Amino acid sequence: MSPPRLPRSFLLACVFLRSVLLALAQGSVTDYAPVTNIPCPNISSDPLIRVFTPQNQSLHPEEEAYISTRESTVLPDAWSDWIGNGSNIGYNMSLFQGNLPKIGIAISGGGYRAALYGAGVLSGFDARVPASKKAGTGGLLQVSSYLSALSGSIYFNDFPNITDMVNGNDELSGWILDLDLATPDGVDLFNDDNQHFYGSIVWSVMAKAALAINFFTNDSGHGAGQIWSDMPAIPSFAQHQVPMPIIMADSRPVDDNSTGALPPGPVVYEITPFEFGSWDPNLSAMMNLSFTGTHLNNGQPDNDTACVQRFDQTGFVMGTSASLFNQILDVATNTLSGFGDDGAGLLYVLKRQLQEVRTRADDVANWPNPFNGVKPDTFEDSGSRWLELVDGSTNGENVPLGQLFVKARNLDVVVGVDASANDANDWPNGSSIIASQNRMNTILNTSHQGFPPIPATEEDFISMGVRERPTFFGCNPTQNPPEFPLMIYMPNSPPLNGDNPVSNTGTFKLSYTALHTQLFLQQVLDNVNGGFLPNSNSPDPDFGKCVQCAAIDRARFRLSPVPARSNYCAQCFVRYCFDPNDPPSVDEVPGRQQVFVDPQPTGFSKIEDLFKDHKAAWIGGGVGLIVLMAGLIGFLYVLL
Repeated sequence: MSPPRLPRSFLLACVFLRSVLLALAQGSVTDYAPVTNIPCPNISSDPLIRVFTPQNQSLHPEEEAYISTRESTVLPDAWSDWIGNGSNIGYNMSLFQGNLPKIGIAISGGGYRAALYGAGVLSGFDARVPASKKAGTGGLLQVSSYLSALSGSIYFNDFPNITDMVNGNDELSGWILDLDLATPDGVDLFNDDNQHFYGSIVWSVMAKAALAINFFTNDSGHGAGQIWSDMPAIPSFAQHQVPMPIIMADSRPVDDNSTGALPPGPVVYEITPFEFGSWDPNLSAMMNLSFTGTHLNNGQPDNDTACVQRFDQTGFVMGTSASLFNQILDVATNTLSGFGDDGAGLLYVLKRQLQEVRTRADDVANWPNPFNGVKPDTFEDSGSRWLELVDGSTNGENVPLGQLFVKARNLDVVVGVDASANDANDWPNGSSIIASQNRMNTILNTSHQGFPPIPATEEDFISMGVRERPTFFGCNPTQNPPEFPLMIYMPNSPPLNGDNPVSNTGTFKLSYTALHTQLFLQQVLDNVNGGFLPNSNSPDPDFGKCVQCAAIDRARFRLSPVPARSNYCAQCFVRYCFDPNDPPSVDEVPGRQQVFVDPQPTGFSKIEDLFKDHKAAWIGGGVGLIVLMAGLIGFLYVLL
């Protein structure tokens, strides 16, 4: 009997946002096939790559046009809809017209947990959500220019509101998180339905792998899907209604073969609807995204008809920065060794299938290197025909802030949405923000804006309580123009009212009941809308206005003379701004419950609890089985 058709919801889970790939699966198989051996543009007049230095950065003309048009045609009304005439926060907004701040939002990685937390925060900043609109936080999303992430996108469903995206509506199926990604028919990995599920994945991957050698002859299709560079045709994007998306991915130096965390040195890449490349000083080069997949040497294709298009399939782009599998495979090998025949059997199957589909390195996303021959003195992969890209958090930067600090983008406000799981209770401890600060202050100090003052260590993030509530960093620059953007830090944190938390789940939790999903989003929304009151478990009724104060504050520095901060906003900043000379204390956020309480424990959640105290670096005990299958499912799709 033929294996059953793979449910589309499982495909969507492989890149953490199933709603995106529902759109991708609607075309025929040949819709995605990269178009190969096509005539290349005139490289002399229309080069495929642009190379620059940190001192002469410039945006891609289409990015610059998008941001400029959005600023002139969309954002003035969005600001007015959010803040009105400014009187509620002590300003006259008419003074700031033409000088409105430029804002970017960065959403961290972290599996389904991060996807749900990011969705909850965006819901809190979305003017289309009545509770957020009433609280005053709803509107920040509408005035933002950029949205950066490690994986996932809501763009190819035309930027629906978060409730519809997660729960579904008449047109969208939603995320369907109650179906476990790795064990859709329960914890028995070897029952018939689960084996059919795994078999259908392997069957599909092997069928594609059998044709992989013909990739550059275009003799076969390679899966249906949308193309990342097609995004400008989406109605909301074409009408400049949405922030421009940026996907971030780390690189592992070719032939490094590391399965551990990366140091800060290797190049960090970004993917926009227009370009693929890096602002890092040792590369500082960008490739026309439409032609990614084309092998270049010093900017030249192999011949005039050797160009490739439609390589930038959306699932592959997002999966590239969700490819934590080089680390998962290593940890799984070590963890499963104690599980006897079951673990050994799973590893045997995995290794055998990897042998069947392996074309290059089997634990990374392989991209043809468009920067072959570029800057050989500084670019470590200049001599390679390929790039090996891995999860964007592999160098410790789980929150993709770097792209929003690029000098050419000149952002005034950066929102850091941190869903990292760093401590024993799976809460963030600021390590990602510290890693970004360290990288920007050293490696990127010539190409990026400065980083605002933050607590120096993870222990300080904890003892000062800034990981337990919203905090504004960089409120008081010492020069004009300011040497750093103002950062609004939104960490995943316990409910401010003292309820049991449900949002601090493990990175490899692969299913959520409908009730858990609902409570998760509601707790996050309540925290975003509520801010905090010192020494209290009550929400701050003025937090929405304080967010407005933070968002508009840099507009003052564009006027001469610089007007004083309004009295209202000054009081907000006393409450929410981090002052390194007078740091806050965790004592100001009492009554927060730290330990996760499953609102509806079922099946694997109960098993997971048994092993919770014995998990290794990533996850331990029985959870390792789930990690392995998650790695198998996600990795095999990323590989192709």
